[in-house]
Parts: sequence; C-alpha cells; structure tokens
Amino acid sequence: MVIAGLPVIAVAAQAGRCPVPPEAAGGPGNAQTRYVETHLQPPVVKPGDKPFDLAERMRRYDVPGISVAVIHDGRIAWARGWGVRDLDGCAPVTRNTAFQAASISKVVTAVIALRLVEQGKIGLDRDINDALRSWQLPKDPKLAPDGVTLRELLSHTAGLAVHGFDHGYLPGAVLPTTIQTLDGVPPAENAPVRSVLPAGAQFEYSGGGYIVTQLALSDVSGISFADLAQREVLGPLGMTRSAFAMPPSAAILSDMAFGSAWGKTIPGGYIVAPQLAAAGLWTSASDLARLLIDLQASRAGKTGHRLSPAMTREMMTPVKDNWGLGLALYRDGPPRFGHDGVNPGFESFMAAYVGKGDGIVVLTNGGDGRRLTNEVVRAVATDYGWPDIAAPATGEKTLSPAQLSRAAGHFEGGDLKVDLEARPKGLFARLAGAPASASERLLALSPTRFRSESLGVTIEFTPDFSSCTMIDGAPPMKLVRMKAAPSGTG
Repeated sequence: MVIAGLPVIAVAAQAGRCPVPPEAAGGPGNAQTRYVETHLQPPVVKPGDKPFDLAERMRRYDVPGISVAVIHDGRIAWARGWGVRDLDGCAPVTRNTAFQAASISKVVTAVIALRLVEQGKIGLDRDINDALRSWQLPKDPKLAPDGVTLRELLSHTAGLAVHGFDHGYLPGAVLPTTIQTLDGVPPAENAPVRSVLPAGAQFEYSGGGYIVTQLALSDVSGISFADLAQREVLGPLGMTRSAFAMPPSAAILSDMAFGSAWGKTIPGGYIVAPQLAAAGLWTSASDLARLLIDLQASRAGKTGHRLSPAMTREMMTPVKDNWGLGLALYRDGPPRFGHDGVNPGFESFMAAYVGKGDGIVVLTNGGDGRRLTNEVVRAVATDYGWPDIAAPATGEKTLSPAQLSRAAGHFEGGDLKVDLEARPKGLFARLAGAPASASERLLALSPTRFRSESLGVTIEFTPDFSSCTMIDGAPPMKLVRMKAAPSGTG
C-alpha cells in the first residue's frame, strides 16, 4: 500500500526520529506480508470500521520493531521484520534479529529436561532433590512431604514461590548465582524459592520452579545450563540466532533488538536476566519456528527429533487445567500449544497447531507489544484460515439479562480472583476486594465470549458457565466459579 507515494512502513519511520530502513532490510516480501501490512484489526470492531495499516498500529502501540515467522505445511513459509531494533542507533529489524524471548525460555528448558529424562539422567516423577547435587530444596513436611518432582516443576504445579523475575539487572551489574537466586539472598532481589502451596494440588505459575530445574539439569549433566541448551536443543535445531547468554554474546549483539518503553530505549538497552531457564533466552522468530516445527513433527509420530513421539505426547498432555510440561495448551477447538513472554522492553508470543504444521511466532521490542501482536496474529490467522489461533474481528453483541446473569459470579484461577456482575448495561468485572468504581464493562462477543479492553484479554465460558478461560491476549489461564465469594472479597 502507498500513501502519498511512500510505503506505509516508511510513513511510520518518518513519524519518529529514525530514518526509514531500506524496505529489503526486513526480509523478502510477498502477498502474505503485504496482507499483514494492511489488514490489522482489533478483536472488536464497529460497523464500517476499516482495517488498519501495520505502520499505523506500530505508532499507536509505541512498538519500534516487530519480527514475525509463519509456519505453514510444516515449514517456515516466511519470516521478516518491520521497524527498528534500536531507537538510538536506528538499525532495522531483520529476519535474523534476536529478541529477548522472556518466558518462552521455559519451553526450551522443558525440552532440555525431557531429553535428559529420556537419556535416564533425571527422573520425571522423582523428588527433584535426588538430582540436585550443589543445593537442596528445603523439605516441607506439610506442603511437600514427598518433595516436588520435575513433572510438577515443569507444569507449575509444584507449589513453589516466586511467580517471575520482573526487574532484571542492568548490564555490568553484579549478578546473583543460581543458588543465591534460589535462596533469595543479595544480590538476588527475589524472595526465596520455597514451598508455599501443596505440591501437585494446583496450578500456580512459578518461574522460581524453573530455576530449581535449571540447577538440577546442570548438576546431572555436569555442564552449565547455557552449554547444555546449546548441546541438546539450539545447536541440533540450527537455532544459530539463539543463546542463553546473559549478558548477550558478541554473536547476539551483532543483530539484537534493544528494549524500549515510552518511546525511549530502556536503561542499558536491555535487562540482564541471570535466571536463564525461566527468562534468559535471546532468539529470533525463525529460530523459535524451528523449535515449534520440530515439536509438531514429533507429536505427529515422526522420529529423529529432539524428543520421541511418546515424550512429546507427554509434554502436550495437560497436567492441570491448560498446562502441560513447559507448554500452554489451547483446547478450545483443534488443539494448539505455545507460550508467551514479557521482559522489560520485550513481549513475545508463539502458537502452533498439534494436528497440522501451521503456527506463528511474533517478537516485539517495546510499547504495548501484546496488543500489536494480537492484531498481527489475527491478520495472519485470517489470511491462512486459522480461526482457532485468532478469532476473526467481530462486533459487540447485545445480550439479554438472563444471558448475562449466567456469567455472573465469583471466579478464581492462578493468582486472580474476579467478581462478575450482571447489570442492565452489561457484564461488569472487578478484582475481588476492589471498589465498585473499579469495575469494567466487558464487551460481549457472543453469549459465552467476553472482552476486557483494559487488559486486552478475551475470555470464553464453558457451556455450563462453571469456568472461563483466557483465549486471546494472554496465556490460557482458567478461572473456576466458586460456590460463594470468600469473606472479605467485597
């Protein structure tokens, strides 16, 4: 598309202080990439609304650069970047630019762990302390009388503390060792990784559990986690633009995105995340696509991949709710798998079908990358006919009071507690305990599907309204209806 004689991507670049990157810098273009550039839509549209240009939405969401890789028929159909990877140097995003993958790192970690299980070096259902040599997870006779297992660690059901490592460290700062992180002692800035809930009883996302896994894998293999990842996954899959290198290696630095916020490069250009297994992967969209393709092929019964077909089935089997071993599992419609990630200055997302060789990876370096990603994924899904990965844009529906009342109630899941109330003007949501003035009206997309614009999340209720699941804009977190709101929730 051309506006006043200039490509739309050029218009976006001119709106900022960076010069226009050469069109070829992002990689080859085709009909599919041009569709993405001109057909972005939010989940909810009004009659007569026209699609947006990618350049326009990058400005709207304050995202300097984005990289996309699309999988079709079991191969990378195309991969390219748009915008700039560095707001200070104005270098363009290329198809090989490395971004911080954040929590997508956990998928690679899980594949490494399951490979060592298949090699007989670590047990999937044994106490993780049996594998730990340099440190032991303190026993909790009440919450984890039999210890915690690798299966529980990978599926976030071990009941361990420390949801994530949100802040990271500036380049050049003194970094905590893995054991200092686990014990929560300086220079670590997190709480100790300890049992806080009954092991195996519930899903409770824990990046801390992945650091326990990181140390166990290093202990049983006798090499560093970064080297283990290179040996077991990154090297064999040809993921040449990927490394668990914090701070980044010279190879990564040669074509690397710098994080941004509020239109400026974040201090230091990126955070250093020494918690490698949980959030320390630098990677490109194409490299993550190679990982997804390998898992798809193995799940289809093909041999010669990183995991055996039997182990990949195990990885993609739900342990609790919508989570397998290192993977978020999407079960509304044809099964899919994936993960997302958020580090300061970076947001990432990937999803792929189980039964066919299609999928997508999107990496961004700043602003409201999640919302931009959502619209890019919707455009690709519309173009390729994948309504399960992203539902087509739709208008808001008007529901009867009886329909709204079916969704009302108190719901809990993960670390969320939400009250839903049916009112004459629609369904309203608020965090339990928050004042009524903090309520948000949810947009009705169908009798069972609602959208929170403030969070950028769409939820889908089961037919009996006993639970709802986030299906768009967030991992597939499940919230279950409680019989009555606990005392003090408001």
